[in-house]
Amino acid sequence: MTLRAHPARRRPARPGRRGDSEQTRAAILKAALEEFAQEGLAGARIDHIARAARVNKALLYYYFHDKEALYGATLEHVFSGLAERLQGVLEKDLPPREMILALAGTHFDYIAASPIYPRVVQRELMRAGRSGSPHIQRIYERYLAPLKQRLVLLFADGIGRGDFRRVHPLHFFFSIIAMNVFYFSSLPMLRLLLGGDPLEPEQVATRRAAVLDFVAAALFTAPREAPVSIGQRSDAS
Repeated sequence: MTLRAHPARRRPARPGRRGDSEQTRAAILKAALEEFAQEGLAGARIDHIARAARVNKALLYYYFHDKEALYGATLEHVFSGLAERLQGVLEKDLPPREMILALAGTHFDYIAASPIYPRVVQRELMRAGRSGSPHIQRIYERYLAPLKQRLVLLFADGIGRGDFRRVHPLHFFFSIIAMNVFYFSSLPMLRLLLGGDPLEPEQVATRRAAVLDFVAAALFTAPREAPVSIGQRSDAS
């Protein structure tokens, strides 16, 4: 009697064209993000993801060995896209004040474009527990550690120029992240507080402006007064 491979485990032929391959992988990741955001890793179902991506399970397993690998890929997708955008801002020749506002705005815009991102990340942070998360460790080393170094230098430059107050650079950026993430991870409560849809373009624009205003008020030093020249009376005289 000849044994046959289980159809769910049989590896399909490699997609013929690179464009088709990338499109299929992107469709799987998009469907997986929705499923993991709603159900978490334990509750997510590969059948649901494959159906939403319009692929069969065999093809899904071709791209991602198992559910844990797919889950790790979704987390990497979130952070790789964010790191790419933030690095793009950091490469610009901007003074510290404009740079920090551009970074805060870019982070906000990235989440606003995909509000499910915070839910996926927060689920993983809660799942990690005392043992930590191998996914988060890998993401930190690959994407966050290089950004951390650039941010520390940015704050040192801003403080050195007298543009920034003397704040702890990482803790201040934690505060920016918290402001941005809270808005999009608290939508059910915000619908009640705002009396409308928090994701309406006008509401999102209002929130973005409020975040940047808060950053500027909390970080920027007061404008320097023009020095009083010899023979010129000051207001205090």
